Amino acid sequence: MRIAWVTDSTAFVPIHSSSKENHIYIVPMNILFGEREYQDGVDLSPEELFLKLKEEKVEVKTSQPSIGTFKELFEELSKDYDYIFSIHVSSHFSGTYSSAHQAAELLKDTLPNIICIDSKVISNPLTELILYGQRLLHEGKDPLQIKAAIEKRIASCETYVMVGSLEQLHKSGRMSGLSFFLGSVLNVKPMLAIENGKLEVKDKVRSIKKGLTSMSDRLDQALSVKKIKKISVLHGLNREDALEWIDQLKKTYPEIEFGAYPLGAVIGVHAGANTIGISWFGDNEEN
Repeated sequence: MRIAWVTDSTAFVPIHSSSKENHIYIVPMNILFGEREYQDGVDLSPEELFLKLKEEKVEVKTSQPSIGTFKELFEELSKDYDYIFSIHVSSHFSGTYSSAHQAAELLKDTLPNIICIDSKVISNPLTELILYGQRLLHEGKDPLQIKAAIEKRIASCETYVMVGSLEQLHKSGRMSGLSFFLGSVLNVKPMLAIENGKLEVKDKVRSIKKGLTSMSDRLDQALSVKKIKKISVLHGLNREDALEWIDQLKKTYPEIEFGAYPLGAVIGVHAGANTIGISWFGDNEEN
């Protein structure tokens, strides 16, 4: 059985990994700088994004790919694949899942084997779900078994993030004016969790260092009740900070595999260049 895996540019998929060889297809998100539109990961990198944010005082927005874009891709992929799994960034952050789902609905009479999944996550955790699905396929699981297993795995994901820029979060509409004002005046930074696909404030700290400690404490709590084999440290342009944190974590948890993964340009529009976070799956299955 051949399965195509469709995702969006919020997932961390290196260019060399996205090809017909591993059956992963990326649909780019759109980034709007005033009247100009860019495709995430195609003609605008995270580095270019943050440079523009510094230099250009224009409104920046993001938008999901169109229904037509997904419809066209699904029709093309159906020529070579038996099933299509379309797995996307949390529907609370973007309308991308909705676009994919509506495209699948339009095609359901002629192409019934399209399965759309709201990952309820971002960045590398989204990629991990695709790799998990591919492993299940290799083990001989059928599409419905794969779908059920991925959805179970989604429920086991924990993600915590220290936002790098309150200003960017406010400008993007993800933070109220009052919260932005109080956070700026009091120099308080929120430590956020992604729960059921939504951002929830879990702690308020006065420094990145204290934020990292707070997130590390959450990891300690999780490890007391869950088996975790792999942890993703998520970052903006502050990769060196992420690697330094990983070095510290490895000393405490030498048995765990760690990796540093960029959040990407679209997430950067909302969270800022110095955002850092941590994520893991803890369902006691192979990670």
